Amino acid sequence: MTEPAVAAPAVEFRALRKRFGRLTALDGVDIRLGAGRVTALVGPNGAGKSTLIKCLLGLVRPDEGSIVLAGATLDGGFEYRRGLGYMPQAPRFPDNLTGREVVDMLRDLRGHAAATDGELLDWFGESGALDRPVRVLSGGTRQKLNAAIAFLFRPALLILDEPTAGLDPVASGILKDKIRRVRDAGATVVLSSHLIAELEELAEDLVFLVEGKIRYAGPLAGLKARTGETGLERAMAALLTRGGA
Repeated sequence: MTEPAVAAPAVEFRALRKRFGRLTALDGVDIRLGAGRVTALVGPNGAGKSTLIKCLLGLVRPDEGSIVLAGATLDGGFEYRRGLGYMPQAPRFPDNLTGREVVDMLRDLRGHAAATDGELLDWFGESGALDRPVRVLSGGTRQKLNAAIAFLFRPALLILDEPTAGLDPVASGILKDKIRRVRDAGATVVLSSHLIAELEELAEDLVFLVEGKIRYAGPLAGLKARTGETGLERAMAALLTRGGA
């Protein structure tokens, strides 16, 4: 299947800072994510990855700095979210609704005139799971619904947090193929995952956060060259133990 082309936005974080009390979650993050590329967002627990994603989603406001999306500085408005697809690690859907009712509710919120992509929705609905209450769905089936919703409105920017968690190998492969196709069609993808093989398979660029600061931002191949390691796992470990020197 060929995906329709989209206008991929570049994403810039300019001197972004965010504190929660005494904790500095983001400490001068200054990076640009390339348009039409898959960028892996990685780092140890507490590195600031979730805060950075929440700032991009508009769920957290930075204390300092700015975010520029497709050349426009985000100013607290919400319209930009129409071009954004988000797949959280742990989705929360209303338990009393069926999968189909969840999707219909989102379509009502977006407006039925909005163009939609039902490929993953068809995949999810093959077993009749769309018509079951969310509360009775398995974790893997909920994750399929989560993926279908993230891609539903043909977003130009996708934020995927542990997207294959809980999926069986066949379902994981279907989702990875979808990610590649929308990337090839021009979408910008931000991918957070603890699965090193998944990062090497999907990502072209990598942003490595440590204690709220950028330790590395650039192509995966550049990281390996900088550290002298041939594998991504060892290259990231080198950044932690010796700063990649």
